[in-house]
Amino acid sequence: MDLAFVIPAYNEEVLIGKCLASVVAEVKRSGYQADIVVVNNASTDRTKEIAQGFEGVRVVDEEKKGLVHARAAGFAATDAELVANIDADTELPPGWITTVMETFERQPELVSLSGPYIYRDIAWYNRALVRIFYYAAYLLYLFNRFVLNVGSMVQGGNFVIRRTAWEKAGGFDVTIAFYGEDTDVAKRLHKVGPVKWTFKLPMYTSGRRLEQEGVFQTAGTYTLNYFWVTFSGKPVTKDYSDIRPD
Repeated sequence: MDLAFVIPAYNEEVLIGKCLASVVAEVKRSGYQADIVVVNNASTDRTKEIAQGFEGVRVVDEEKKGLVHARAAGFAATDAELVANIDADTELPPGWITTVMETFERQPELVSLSGPYIYRDIAWYNRALVRIFYYAAYLLYLFNRFVLNVGSMVQGGNFVIRRTAWEKAGGFDVTIAFYGEDTDVAKRLHKVGPVKWTFKLPMYTSGRRLEQEGVFQTAGTYTLNYFWVTFSGKPVTKDYSDIRPD
């Protein structure tokens, strides 16, 4: 199986370099080959210039602003069977690629794999709250997947999809602006094959949204849209804010 990374980036000049450095280092460490695609999503800063400075990184432009538009453009720009969708403010921990490749090799029926975020730049008590929310979400994932059989769960910015399965599921729904896009992926892929969420695939990320909007408000918004997409097919929250470091 071949692997590609798709990394949407809108005005991410502050963090895109750290993200790409971690991906390049992890590809080298793992020994696997990977296509690395940054989708410059209508950026007006130095995002594209910084990304182009990394050897082995391709940049494609998507002028229609929006996370799902960018993910779709990146998916179309590569032909790899396994497509890792990460965000420009994430960093891969050592072993991430090995975990992905070995899991898909052991489970050839698997159509998607995902795991949690680790927020390294927020207060310890907020990290503890996030951990509690993840445990609750994991129980909900198990119930919805194995009991109700209505869907699964993926973490936006830390999920891998199998190309043939995603094409069968219909691809990205570009009518979704932001909230609920990951739940939509999980729900539709669940109809094609197994979607696995595991604590064994963590990803480092920025806690900027949690810090600005608050842990409870952020968790509440994501939870609301998780239920709305799972049971009605579309998110209830249409608007979102772009949060970038100063």
